[in-house]
Amino acid sequence: MDTKNYEQLLLEHGIKPTANRITVVKALEASMLPQSMAELQNRIDTIDKSGIFRTLQLFREHHLVHVIDGAVDGQRFELCHSHHDDHDDDVHPHFYCEQCQQTYCLDGVMMPKVELPEGFEAHTSNYIIKGTCPHCKK
Repeated sequence: MDTKNYEQLLLEHGIKPTANRITVVKALEASMLPQSMAELQNRIDTIDKSGIFRTLQLFREHHLVHVIDGAVDGQRFELCHSHHDDHDDDVHPHFYCEQCQQTYCLDGVMMPKVELPEGFEAHTSNYIIKGTCPHCKK
């Protein structure tokens, strides 16, 4: 993706494109796997931790990133493939490898439907399967 495409993606999500925001989007896109805050800090040496964190929170509010809770090293972030700023149509489960400690997106795998009791309203969900990835299984 070139800079114009990153700018367009931000605009589609109602986010003003700035140099820092484009840098964070590029880092998420290049990573191919959901990234922890520490991994993003290592990838991005031009923005301090608080700047990266604020950018990720803005992206989360505008449905540009998924936040994966429950990973061993805290939250992980991945770029959404959705192009909507008001909802996320890219919800999918994740797989955590207990050997290499990588978190993988299971794109194309449907999330299980959970019927909530009356009165409960879901806002988000995380579905993480833990085990051994194909690389570690060899």
